[in-house]
Amino acid sequence: MNDDLLANLSDDLPLSRRDFLRLSALLTGSLALPPLARAANPNDPVRIGYLPITDASPLLVAHSKKLFEAQGLEVEAPKLFRSWAQIVEAFMAGQVNVVHLLSPMTVWARYGSNFPAKVVAWNHMSGSALTVAPNIQTIKDLGGKKVAVPFWYSVHNVVLQHLLRENGLTVVTKPAGELKANEVALTIMAPPDMGPALANGAIAGFIVAEPFNAAAETNGIGRVLRFTGDVWREHACCVVTMHERDLKERPDWSQKVVNGIVNAQHWLRDNRKEGAQLLSKDAPGKYTPFPPAVLERVLVPNAERQQQYVKEGAIRHPEWKDERIEYQPYPFPSYTEQLVKLLKNTQVEGDNKFLAALDPAFVAKDLVDDRFVRKSIAALGGLKAFGLPEKFTRSETLVA
Repeated sequence: MNDDLLANLSDDLPLSRRDFLRLSALLTGSLALPPLARAANPNDPVRIGYLPITDASPLLVAHSKKLFEAQGLEVEAPKLFRSWAQIVEAFMAGQVNVVHLLSPMTVWARYGSNFPAKVVAWNHMSGSALTVAPNIQTIKDLGGKKVAVPFWYSVHNVVLQHLLRENGLTVVTKPAGELKANEVALTIMAPPDMGPALANGAIAGFIVAEPFNAAAETNGIGRVLRFTGDVWREHACCVVTMHERDLKERPDWSQKVVNGIVNAQHWLRDNRKEGAQLLSKDAPGKYTPFPPAVLERVLVPNAERQQQYVKEGAIRHPEWKDERIEYQPYPFPSYTEQLVKLLKNTQVEGDNKFLAALDPAFVAKDLVDDRFVRKSIAALGGLKAFGLPEKFTRSETLVA
């Protein structure tokens, strides 16, 4: 991999505090949106919006492998966005109708701004890590230092703050002077900027989606301290989000869209190396700016590397047999409930008063519409097609 790749990606995926403030304005209604491009129409094509990260894999594979067309749908080329604010703004304006969003962001959108967003499936599980400078050996070593997160409303922020609390550290979002030994300052940073910031000592670590952790490893910039899937077992990160209007007014179209995405996830489970190739900058679609080697490090299991992670403590629960990134579409209600509970104890900038009134069980039923994904899974033979027991319930496992 080119040593300059991480620095050069800054133009491809900027995400910063300015982005957070813009999204805050969008979701509080203080920033005017253009009107919806058109009313729901049964013949409207699939318009995918995505950020070029592995979280978007199922959407991009479904497009590349023509799995939407196989359902009889018309599809436009996926539209790459440079920030979460851009993708949310386009989604709210009706310019795109199928997107992947950070799961906490969907909570913020629906209940912080009353926007009718609905989660219809999970996009992937795990797929993120806490990467640190070589001199950081434990979570406690982050005391007195700065760590970057990609967004306040992200599973990354939620898991990191859980880890810090469990290790006796205090989160600071607006440092006023020198940090105390038990304080960790969190800062919003664009994922492409995280590697260079770690390399020059501006931060002690970052927690983010792949393949930025793999890229940092490949470049010798940092090492994985913990995988998030080894803290919250088989957690979702990005989820497939659609407009409630589409689900109500054109359910047949919505079902076909979800079918295509679920079929893509099923394909990815058995074709990981090919998946890494088609997502790479070298493939015809040029969906992401990453070379195949970095994407393969994320998607393709490697037993030797897995054992090394166990030895170093990045993986503490090898008995979970959790892949670095896994694909399973069903949005388990227990996950959404646990997410809402954790968000209530997670520090974020901006007005988060809406979280206090949220009932986790209500959110699990109201935010998520699992009618379509259940049918898609059944068409593939049931949850066993994704290596899961045949039940739509589970218990959440969250450790330190």
